[in-house]
Amino acid sequence: MTERSADPATTGEVTAEGPLPAAVYDVAVVGAGVVGCAIARELAHHRRLRIALVEAQDDVGQGTSKANTAILHTGFDAAPGTLEARLVREGSRQLAAYAAESGIPVERTGALLVAWDEEQLAALPRLAEKAARNEYRDTRLLGIDELYAREPHLGPGALGALHVPGESIICPWTTTLAYATQAVRAGVDLHLNSPVTHAGTADGVHRLTTPRGTLRARWTVNAAGLHADTLDRVLGHDDFTVTPRRGQLIVYDKAARDLVRHILLPVPTALGKGVLVAPTVHGNVLLGPTAENLTDKAATHSTADAVAALRAKGRRILPALLEEEVTAVYAGLRAATEHDDYRITAHPGQAYVTVGGIRSTGLTASMAVAAHVTTLLTGTGLDPGPRTALAPVTMPALGESTPRPYLRAALIAADPAYGTLVCHCERVSRGEIRDALASTIPPRSVDGLRRRTRARAGRCQGFYCGAAVRNLFEEARP
Repeated sequence: MTERSADPATTGEVTAEGPLPAAVYDVAVVGAGVVGCAIARELAHHRRLRIALVEAQDDVGQGTSKANTAILHTGFDAAPGTLEARLVREGSRQLAAYAAESGIPVERTGALLVAWDEEQLAALPRLAEKAARNEYRDTRLLGIDELYAREPHLGPGALGALHVPGESIICPWTTTLAYATQAVRAGVDLHLNSPVTHAGTADGVHRLTTPRGTLRARWTVNAAGLHADTLDRVLGHDDFTVTPRRGQLIVYDKAARDLVRHILLPVPTALGKGVLVAPTVHGNVLLGPTAENLTDKAATHSTADAVAALRAKGRRILPALLEEEVTAVYAGLRAATEHDDYRITAHPGQAYVTVGGIRSTGLTASMAVAAHVTTLLTGTGLDPGPRTALAPVTMPALGESTPRPYLRAALIAADPAYGTLVCHCERVSRGEIRDALASTIPPRSVDGLRRRTRARAGRCQGFYCGAAVRNLFEEARP
C-alpha cells in the first residue's frame, strides 16, 4: 500500500503531456466519464490511497457523458431486481442531494409517459405497477383533460399519460466536472491524453501502457465506457461486447422553453425510452434521441435522415416546436451490450473490476455505482482505510432556475468582470470565463471552455463571440 499524506490540503496533479509518474498507484481508474470520475471521487474519501484517473482524451466527460438527454431518473421503469434498477434508485437520491450541495443545476419537472394509441394506453397501468416494484410509488394515471391542462401545446390525439413527478433534468457536464474537481482536490492524479493501448500484470502490479508511458497500479478499475470491452479482453475476459448505440438530438432555442412543462416520454420499447421532448436546465428544449446500433465507436456525426425522422416524431408530440429555431444538433453514443443489465464484475485474482454496459442511466446511477465498485475492490483485497469527508465544491451557476452572475449586483460590484458579457446569447461574463480558465481542471480547448461556461453554446453558436472567447482562451494558455 502506498501511503498518501493525510493532509486534507493535499491536491492531486492534472497532467496532459509529458511522461507519466514512475510511482506505483494503489488504484488506477481508466476512463474519466461521469462514472469513472464518480469512482475516483468515492475512492478519494480514503486518504491513505494513491489514486490515478486515466483518460484517453484531453478533458473529463468527453464521451457518452457529454452527449445525452441530461435526465436525472427515478428508476421507475428499470427492470425490477436488476443491479441497474438498484443503483439507479440509490444513485438518484444521492445525486439529487449532491447537486443541491454543490450547485449542480437540477429542475424537478416531472415526466409524462404519453399514450398515443389504445395499446400504449393499456400499458400505462403495467408501467405504474413496474414502478412500484422499483420502490417508486408516486406515479399517477392522467386522463385526456388533465393531460392537456398540464401540457396545452401537446399534439392532438393523445389518450392519456402516466405522471412521474420525481423525474428531473440536470446538467451532465457540471456533474462530471464536480466529481473530478473534488477528486483532484482530495489528492487524485488526473492524467489526460492517456489512452490505454495495452495492459498486463507483473509482480502483482498492473502495467497500463499509454502514449505517455506506462502507468503502474496495484488495482485497476475499467470504466472505459465504449471501450470497456476492449480493455476487458486485453485483461483476459470476454463477458460482453459493446455495441455503440448512437442517439441524435435536436436542441431548440430558448424561445421554445415555454412550450413544454414536463419531460414528455413515449411508452418505452426494447431499444430504449424512444424519442422524447424535454426542457434543459439551460433553458433549451431537446428532441430525441434516435437509437441506431453501429460498429464505429467514433461515429458521433449527425445525419440528415435522422434529423428528418426526429422532426416528424416531434411534429406529433409538440407541433409548435417545429416552428422554433434550432440551436444545435448533436449525437452521442451509448455503451449498449447484449445484456439487459450493467456488467460490473470483480476479478479478485487480478485485483481488477470491470464497469461495463453503463448506458444512459449511468449519470443517475454514478454515485451508487462508485460505492458499489469500492465495495467490490475491498472484496478483492484492497484495504482502503478509514473513510473521511471531502471538502465541498461549489460549481458555476449555469442553470436558468438560479440567478446567473450577470444578474447579481453585489457580485458585480465586488468584481466588475462578472458584469462584462462576452457571450450575449448565453449571458456569459468575462469573470466566468476567467474563473474556468483558472480552475482546478482548466479546459484545454474552446469546446472545454464552452462546457464549463456555456460560452459559444447559444443561438449564434459562437458567430459573434467566438473570436473574443478564443482570445481569452489563448491568453490564458501557458
